[in-house]
Amino acid sequence: MKNVFIFNHPLINHKIAILRDKNTGMKEFRELIEEITTIMTYESMRDVPLVPVQVETPLEVTTQYRVPEESIAIVPILRAGLGMVNGVHRVFPTARVGHIGMYRDEETLQPREYYCKLPEGIEDKMVLLVDPMLATGGSACDALAALKKRGCKNIKLMSIIAAPDGIEKVSREHPDVSVYVATEDRCLNENGYILPGLGDAGDRLFGTK
Repeated sequence: MKNVFIFNHPLINHKIAILRDKNTGMKEFRELIEEITTIMTYESMRDVPLVPVQVETPLEVTTQYRVPEESIAIVPILRAGLGMVNGVHRVFPTARVGHIGMYRDEETLQPREYYCKLPEGIEDKMVLLVDPMLATGGSACDALAALKKRGCKNIKLMSIIAAPDGIEKVSREHPDVSVYVATEDRCLNENGYILPGLGDAGDRLFGTK
């Protein structure tokens, strides 16, 4: 799949091993999510557009290149995606943040949208949609469709743990979206959870279980 990038970076894999451990506490779990996200952001945004600017160094004036202000938007899929926002902000501290709320119907396993609030002018920005877990791909595909419906054209999806089913579904339904995944896991179980996975990312991030 040409639009899918699996990192499998040694440093990221090291952090994911700690992330998976059921004994890893909420604070460390949250910090690891942010650290992994920051590392992934450097690579996933390597094609971010730049504009020339004049910079005066202590010795001379030189032409350099910067990311234009207001050109990046982060959109976490609620609620677990919130855990990745600070990791992206370490790289792009002025990026605007939108929110898409999705929940999974426990019977049908289908996603349902319940909230969407996006920055003004998001259709002209490079949008980074973030969610730690890409399981069935239903929520991600629906969130991508919601962004496109609102005019977004330049979208990337970034997830930390992904199942083959989710990767295939997003790649098939949204071939124009670049998908960045830290690691691809084995499969989904009968309840739609990723194996070996790390449990419920939202619960572990916010201490709700």
